[in-house]
Amino acid sequence: MDNGLNKKVRFGIIGCGRIAQRHAKHIRKVGELVAVCDIIPEKAISLAKDPASVAYFDIEDFLVKNAGEIDVVSICSPNGLHASHAIMALNAGFNVLVEKPMAIKVSDCGEMIKAAERANKRLFAIKQNRFNPPVAAVKKAIDDGVFGKIYSVQLSCFWNRNADYYENSWKGSLDLDGGTLYTQFSHFIDLLYWIVGDVRRAFALTNNFAHIDIIDFEDTGVVALEFYNGALGTINYTVNSYGKNMEGSLTIFAENGTVKIGGQYLNELEYQSIKDFEFTNLPKGNTANNYGTYMGSMSNHDKVYENLVEVLLEGKAISTSSFEALKTVEIIDKIYQSALNNN
Repeated sequence: MDNGLNKKVRFGIIGCGRIAQRHAKHIRKVGELVAVCDIIPEKAISLAKDPASVAYFDIEDFLVKNAGEIDVVSICSPNGLHASHAIMALNAGFNVLVEKPMAIKVSDCGEMIKAAERANKRLFAIKQNRFNPPVAAVKKAIDDGVFGKIYSVQLSCFWNRNADYYENSWKGSLDLDGGTLYTQFSHFIDLLYWIVGDVRRAFALTNNFAHIDIIDFEDTGVVALEFYNGALGTINYTVNSYGKNMEGSLTIFAENGTVKIGGQYLNELEYQSIKDFEFTNLPKGNTANNYGTYMGSMSNHDKVYENLVEVLLEGKAISTSSFEALKTVEIIDKIYQSALNNN
């Protein structure tokens, strides 16, 4: 790929569902959307419009025909297909951006990283909540030593996903979805790793209260965590918040301060009491992803794509590496393994 700064990065998309529409929007702002691919022709044709891109209905055909024509393939297919689709694209010589989660198996994440290394290509991951203004500010303060030693953290994920959300969809399937922590809350787990550190062990209890015969896994979980740095943590999560999303929050108790990032999507600084320090004048973040009948995480895909272009054209640092995306999957896997043993 030409590293000339005047060059437009050329993209393709595999998987033309709802999230792909958001990718296409931001791709067209920073580069060129050359081609899209989905096994459901009408989805690919619809996404390829305005301005026109080429629609494909077979992945192998898409990869062969676009060799040398596309710089980055964005993987927006169901969770359970992320690994196979990413590895196919990497092996074909493309850089790859993978929607969350990177994969739903730790071993698959490792194979994706190895494929990128063999092909000498970049493997990017979507970790959009890192760009939320209060999240970024708290992370910087912790890195600067403002808080001192972190003692404990509390993560709350209280959302609503009703039966309609799962109807006629791959969501809710164990093989293609993977679980509530993968599809709804992997961005939140990523922040635990990014802000606090890696998890030594997890103890989890889960249950499916309101989605029996609708999804193959839990709709609620409670988790206790021990981090390698000695901090303790809890996660309380559910998609049974009545009628609408209630809260997505992270509270940190540390040697020199306490802070809570809250709101529905970790988008508000709700509480702070910090020794000789105060967060002030935080910029306003993007709105949450609006999917009509439900809301998702903060819409920071623009910042992900801006960083990707800077990495490829200017050699800047990557905002979220594939290794960090692997760690998120590892933590979720520890939680689910514990739940399996305890249920």
